[in-house]
Amino acid sequence: MSLLELIAAADERGLAVSAVACLDRCLPQPPAGADPDPLHPLRAGCADPALWPDRLARARAALDAGADEEGAAPRIRELLAEAPADRAAPELRAWAEACSLLALEAHLGPDAAPAADAEAARRCRAGDRSGSGPLTAGELRRQIRILELLTETADTPVAGTGLRQALDLSAEGRRVLRAAVSRRARGRE
Repeated sequence: MSLLELIAAADERGLAVSAVACLDRCLPQPPAGADPDPLHPLRAGCADPALWPDRLARARAALDAGADEEGAAPRIRELLAEAPADRAAPELRAWAEACSLLALEAHLGPDAAPAADAEAARRCRAGDRSGSGPLTAGELRRQIRILELLTETADTPVAGTGLRQALDLSAEGRRVLRAAVSRRARGRE
């Protein structure tokens, strides 16, 4: 299945976790003194829809307090402002799609592929990986695997295991992107 098909088939929990994981991977290295994990409250609220509105407000406040203007941080704040407070709302799917696209676009910048552009990110989500470099392809695989994990564990007693594995994949992706951005910045000096 393509990423878009997986997003279309995901339940509310899968959409919330996938979207937050996408935003988490895009966060730049926090400036000194800023919250090192501003999305933690929101990640913790993905398992329980009743906690979502409060956790969303806390994550928004944490990101606003950091006021980082580098990389994808401004767009992450915009997307958090647009996040539906009601996790059951149909707007959650559109929000998850926007978070997915941001994560792919964030990987295009430091990617080595010369033909990579925003349209390549849209094509990737539909299943056409032409024009995507290794970082973008890795991010696409990560997004697909997270949605698959969440689907596999959706109605099982080990649903928390799927969440943990999704968070682990996301943390790995965040490290990969930050390392690529750092290498690229050093290459320009």
